[in-house]
Amino acid sequence: MFDEPGPKARRRIRVATVVGTLAAVALVVLAVRQFGANGQLDAARWQPYATWPMWRYLLTGLWSTFLAAVVSAALSMALGLVLALGRLSPRRWVRGPSAAYVEVVRVVPALLLVYVVLFALPRYGLDLPLFWKLAVPLTISNAAAFAEIFRAGIKSVERGQSEAGLAIGLTHGQTMRLVVLPQAARRVLPSIVSQSVGLLKDTSLGFVVSYGELLYSGKVLAAYNGLLIQTYLVVALIYLVVNASLSKLARTLEARQPVTLRRRSAGA
Repeated sequence: MFDEPGPKARRRIRVATVVGTLAAVALVVLAVRQFGANGQLDAARWQPYATWPMWRYLLTGLWSTFLAAVVSAALSMALGLVLALGRLSPRRWVRGPSAAYVEVVRVVPALLLVYVVLFALPRYGLDLPLFWKLAVPLTISNAAAFAEIFRAGIKSVERGQSEAGLAIGLTHGQTMRLVVLPQAARRVLPSIVSQSVGLLKDTSLGFVVSYGELLYSGKVLAAYNGLLIQTYLVVALIYLVVNASLSKLARTLEARQPVTLRRRSAGA
């Protein structure tokens, strides 16, 4: 996909990395100084976050975030797999609608889908429960991304695998289910985890529908105690720890795959 950088390019990359790191550190130092000058680092402002009730409230919001993310991810993967198989179907009447769904939904912001579910559907008599006002648009949006991930994994499996399944008497559906899909799922597992990280961050759109996920819980808590900066910094730290852990898991899974496997998946 790209040329290996030469000595000069690697040198420029190292210089840019050092400059970017120093700039980021300088911004952090400046922000900390400004916080200190305005009293935002006083112990009294941070003391409430050393108490269990505060953390219990935020952890309840984090649980709601996980619940929305897990349900949306499960539905997105199921729908994405159907769409991927549809795009690979030899039948045009199946392949066309599947491709149209993926190409259209991929360019539609998830926030717009949330607004459609929140404002448009109730006008036609379809007023979903609060949880599903977030889960449905996330499912619709992420299904397109999972469809492309599954399609790339299926195409990365060598054609000889399918031919071998057909040669021993399996039908096309049995070959796909018993031979191709298990191998494809293993190859795209790191990409699935990475996409799930993005889906987890998208659950912050729950504040639009007043769903009690982590960001909305932080908003309510900040309005209650008046500690706006402290509350949102704690919420950001929680997001950082959770997403960094999932990203680390994705990198670990990818590193455990054979090099040839990673190349085939990337090529597909």
